[in-house]
Amino acid sequence: MENPYSVNSPRRTLSFSKQRRATVSFFDDKACAGEHGPKPSEVYGFVGSITTVAAAVIFLVWAYVPESWLHSVGIYYYPSRYWALAVPTYMMVTIALMLLFYIGLNFISTPSPASIYTVYDECSRDPLSPDSSMEGDEKPIEPISDIGLDKINDIMFNATT
Repeated sequence: MENPYSVNSPRRTLSFSKQRRATVSFFDDKACAGEHGPKPSEVYGFVGSITTVAAAVIFLVWAYVPESWLHSVGIYYYPSRYWALAVPTYMMVTIALMLLFYIGLNFISTPSPASIYTVYDECSRDPLSPDSSMEGDEKPIEPISDIGLDKINDIMFNATT
């Protein structure tokens, strides 16, 4: 049974038991042999975040720093400043058109409100005929099924209260 006053970490256990002084015990290195170093996902995330920040800084420097400053630093070859506005604009228009295409595709694949497929589909089930042989508590729970539209209309509009 583990002591409730101990603090566990991957490398050591520190015990604050009242029965004895605080002790530190290290696990043997053989138990942790395969767990050294960062995980690949951590490395990819770190490299990706650094690359994103560097690319954003390079883009902003290229878009906003005057050409004379770039020439004084020794940078003479770079894309036209037209692309600093054109690429983000093209990307925004592409995303807007993709959203419109997605909405249109959903409208095309949805049946019209007057279609019978808005009421019944391939998963619809008619209620089973009730078994009259069982009565009272012996009668099982009816399976899940759809109530017909004619029964709904009869209940809603022809009920006399």
